[in-house]
Amino acid sequence: MQPMTTTAFKEKAHQLIDSLPETADWDDLAEKARYLAAVQRGLEAADRGDFASSERVRAMFAKWGVDVEG
Repeated sequence: MQPMTTTAFKEKAHQLIDSLPETADWDDLAEKARYLAAVQRGLEAADRGDFASSERVRAMFAKWGVDVEG
């Protein structure tokens, strides 16, 4: 994925700010920005095929004591 242009970045930032409630503060803005960035990174990783296999997920759940068979 190519880097976002300055104009596109500013447009996204304005959209983010406009989506927040009137009572939002700097912490709300930062939290939402971090969340959206994490989602974007996850989507990019998935597009690259960089994600855990079903077997690895089952092993992790089993380690945590979660029954995934059923």
